[in-house]
Order: sequence, then structure tokens, then C-alpha cells
Amino acid sequence: MFENIAEDFRMYDREFSRQGMWVMVAYRFGRWRYSIRPRLLRLPFSFVYRILKLLSQILTGIDLPCEVKVGRRLRIEHFGGIIISGDTVIGDDVIIRNGVTIGLRKIGEPGAPIIGDRVEIGAGAKILGRIRIGDDAQIGANAVVIRDVPSGHIAVGIPARNIARKDLGPTS
Repeated sequence: MFENIAEDFRMYDREFSRQGMWVMVAYRFGRWRYSIRPRLLRLPFSFVYRILKLLSQILTGIDLPCEVKVGRRLRIEHFGGIIISGDTVIGDDVIIRNGVTIGLRKIGEPGAPIIGDRVEIGAGAKILGRIRIGDDAQIGANAVVIRDVPSGHIAVGIPARNIARKDLGPTS
């Protein structure tokens, strides 16, 4: 837990005042408490986690339950309105911006997204259902993604369509 928090701290430019950092501390603590095997010993840590999670949720508007599987160096770039389903898997070096929802497509339908490594998720994007976002993909602002996004592609629009990066042409 402590090495992950130290890495998160470095990734947030050593600024504990960043709201994403607060959420990551609560998340890492919540994951760590599961390593305490006797349930009776774990109970006080679970109580502390629930308070930390609630406080971070109220103060930042970010819901990141400890059931989510998060890789290393998740960066929550802007706080507010971020909701992540507990079944989600997020890879390493992912950037999430404000207003993002990652979760189930329908109530009662199991399966949440799997986000690859080095994925950037734009403000207001919605990633829904049992889909896979490939490594090095980008999700455009306000995109509604309900289908897989291959590695190296950009998903834009409502519903999102995938564009290969080479199809974008030169940038100026």
C-alpha cells in the first residue's frame, strides 16, 4: 500500500492538495485492508475506509470503490462527477478527466469495462458495458462508448465510433 501511495504522490507532482490524490489514498487503503485476514481484525480498518471513502466522495465528487482493480499511476486530472463501477478494471498510466462514468450498461446486466494501459479519457465521456478499451487509446470528450476500442484508436461521438490515429492526418 505505502509504495503505491508513494508512487501516486510522485505522479501527482508531490502535491497532496490534489483531489485525485485524496481519492487514491482512500482507494489504496481500502484495497490494503483486504490483506488483513482475520475478519475481526479487519473490521476497524473497514470502518475507517468507509469514512475515508465517504469524505473523499463528498469533497471531490469522485466515486472510486476499492473493488475496482486499478493499475499503477492512475491520474484523475480534474475532480468532480466521476463514477466508476466496482467491477471495472483500469490499467497503468490511465488519465481520467471530470464528468466521466465508467460502468454497467444496464441494471442487472453484469460486466463493466476493462481499460488498457496509457488510456486517456476525455471530460464527460461515458464508457458502458462489458467492453475493452485497448492500450494507448483515447476517448474523446463527451463520447459514449458502448463497443470495444482497439489499441491506438480514438473513440469520438455519440455513440462513439473508432478512428485509427493514422486516419487523422497531420496535426498543426
